[in-house]
This record gives sequence, C-alpha cells and structure tokens, in this order.
Amino acid sequence: MIERASLRRMSSAHPRLLDAALATLVGGAGTLPLLFGRWPDGKQPTGADAVAAAVAFLLLLARRRAPLPVLALTVLGEVAFTVLASYPSWVLKIAALIAVYTVARTVRRRIALIAVSGTALILFAVISHATDSAAGPEAGAVFAWTGMFAAVGGTVRTWYDYVAAMEERALRAEASKEEEARRRVAEERLRIARELHDVIAHHIALITIQAGVAGHFLRDRPDQASVALGYIREGGRTVLDELGSLLHVLRQAYDERDETQPTEPVPGLSRLGVLLESLTAAGLSVRHRQAGVPRPLPTAIGLTAYRVIQEGLTNAHKHGATVEADLLIDYGTDELRIQITNPLHSGASPVPAALGTGHGLTGMRERTHAVGGSLHAGPDADDRFRLAVRLPLPEAGPPTDTRTSDSSGTALRAADAKGRQG
Repeated sequence: MIERASLRRMSSAHPRLLDAALATLVGGAGTLPLLFGRWPDGKQPTGADAVAAAVAFLLLLARRRAPLPVLALTVLGEVAFTVLASYPSWVLKIAALIAVYTVARTVRRRIALIAVSGTALILFAVISHATDSAAGPEAGAVFAWTGMFAAVGGTVRTWYDYVAAMEERALRAEASKEEEARRRVAEERLRIARELHDVIAHHIALITIQAGVAGHFLRDRPDQASVALGYIREGGRTVLDELGSLLHVLRQAYDERDETQPTEPVPGLSRLGVLLESLTAAGLSVRHRQAGVPRPLPTAIGLTAYRVIQEGLTNAHKHGATVEADLLIDYGTDELRIQITNPLHSGASPVPAALGTGHGLTGMRERTHAVGGSLHAGPDADDRFRLAVRLPLPEAGPPTDTRTSDSSGTALRAADAKGRQG
C-alpha cells in the first residue's frame, strides 16, 4: 500500500520521467529480437521491426501530451507495418493498447468510447488480415485486451476524479470552517461589546448626574452632596460587581474547570423595581404603567426587556427635555409590549441616539431582533421621543387589568413585587 502510494506520488510529480521509462521499456523490448536474431516464434527480425520499435518509443514519449494523435498514429503504424511486413508488430500493438489506456484515462468519456471502439475494430481487421481468419483466437483477443486497457484507464480516471473531489470538498470545508470561526468571533465580540455597554453605560450616566448634583450642593447643602456621593459610591460598586460577574463568565469560557464563584443570575423584570429606584435617586421621575397579567418570561426575553428598559430610561434621562418619562409594560397574549416616552426639546432635532447612530439604540435593536422582536424609535407628533418594543411570548390568556403607579418609594416596591412574579 505504501509502495503504491509512493508510485502514485512519483508519477504525479514526474510524469515525463514515467513516460520515458515506459517508452524505453517497450522500445527496448522491441529491439531484443534484433540482438538475438529471431523472434520467439522463430521469425527472423527485419529492419521494419527496428523502425517499429523506434516509432513506439517516440509515440509513447508523447502519449500524455497528445493522447488521441498518439493512439491514431500507433494504429496507423500497425496497419502500415502489417501491410508491408505481412505480419503485425506486437511492439506497435502494445503501444496502441497503452495509448488506449491513456485516452480512457484523460479524454472525455464519449470521445474516448468512440476512439477505443474504432481502435478495437481496426486492430481486429489487422489481425484477421494477417491470420486469414476473423474467427481465430488472436482476432477475438483484440477486443478483450482493448476492453481491459480501456476499463483500467476508466477506473483510474474515476479514482482520480474521486480523490480530486474529496480534496476539493476538504478545502471547501476548511474554508467554511475558518469563515464560521471568524463569524463566531465577530458575533462574540459584538455580544461582549453590547453587554459591556448595557452594564456600564447606565450606571456611569447615573454617576455623572450625581457627580453634577454633588458639585452643585457641595458648599451650600453638604447634606445633599453627601447623599449624592453615596449614590455615586453605590453606583460604582454596582458597576464593579456586574463587571466582575461578566469577566468571570468570560473566563469560564476558556477554563470550564473554574468554578470558584457562581454565575450571577441573568437580570430580568424581577429587578425592575431596583432599576427604577436608582433612576429616581438620580432625579428621573418615571410614571410606570403595567397592563395585562404578569407571568414568567423566558430568560432571553426577560433579559432583553430589562436591558431595553434600562437603556431607554437612561437615554430619556440624558437627552430628554425634562426629568420625566413614561414607561408602559403590556403583557399581551402572545407578545410583551414595552413603550418609553419622554419630552423632546422644543424645536430641537432629535439626538443622535434617536436617529439610530448611537451604540445604545443599536444594541437594543440587535437584542430585540435576536429574540424575534421588533423595535421602533423616533419622535412623534407631540414632540415626544417614543421607544416601542415588541417581544414574542408564549401564548397565555388575554390581558385583564391595568395598574398605574408613580416613582415614589411605595409604588416602586409594588412594581418590583409585580416584576418578581414575572
């Protein structure tokens, strides 16, 4: 098996060397009777035999570059030799059979079939003429030998085609694997960037606002400044905790044996009350309405809803004309509808985030589309910026009630309790 593979590699790497060796073998065998003075059947060799050996040698050197012309010339040489010498040349016959193999190996199948059939008929006629019998064993053997060499050539052709197809398939699979790896890396980088934005942007925005409040009250009302600094300290601690959890999850992706600390639960609407309390502490008044009957949400839907509300209310605080925003969470039969509205500055153009160029809105849209939902954001006719999100839900009963609350402490705790039910 190893020797066969080595021979195949050598023939592929040095085809002309193999042709030269084969031509030398056939041509040299044709000249041996000239050295011994007779053929095995007792006939005396002539100069025509030497010419036939030389012709076979030259034609076999070119069999790979011009298979059809070589086959035609060997057959014509066999016909001419038989007519002139009154007996066929076995050297040219062997050269013709090797040319048949080459044609079946390299030429298109239909053309090869025609060429092989023509060769078999011509050689049959030559042998029949030389032996004066069309029914003799030598004449019948022509078809057997021609068919065998053609079959071997066709088999080798099929094998090489199969190997080439397998190599091409392997190359395509490798390229597809590399492309898939690059795509997954890009998606993972995008996901990490989105998570970092959602974790950091909200708390950093609140820290920035509280820092402004602390600077404003630092001299005249140090007690209020101290409260603002407390919120800054709490916000910074929250950022560090969430970043630590996120980095731990990323580290577990590379070392699955690292189980030194548990993964933080995925945030959902059960943490809505805490989120609204942090925004209220930062100065944003949120009028929260909830419609429908809260129910357990799939993890991906709950996380998307929480992040959308977090980013939407943070943008309303940063870019709104006032420190007020309206939040509606509607549990429908087959979808969860979230709507956040806040006033825009009169006569002002929408902020870049409203136009969809900000990373926050881009991240919200990507999250929403990833779970099969839809997002629409932009100013409406009442000079208010409206963020409307629809997320698919498992089917449930129709909504039955509507509750309204403000952003006071009691109402926030009630909203938090309702969120924990979902």
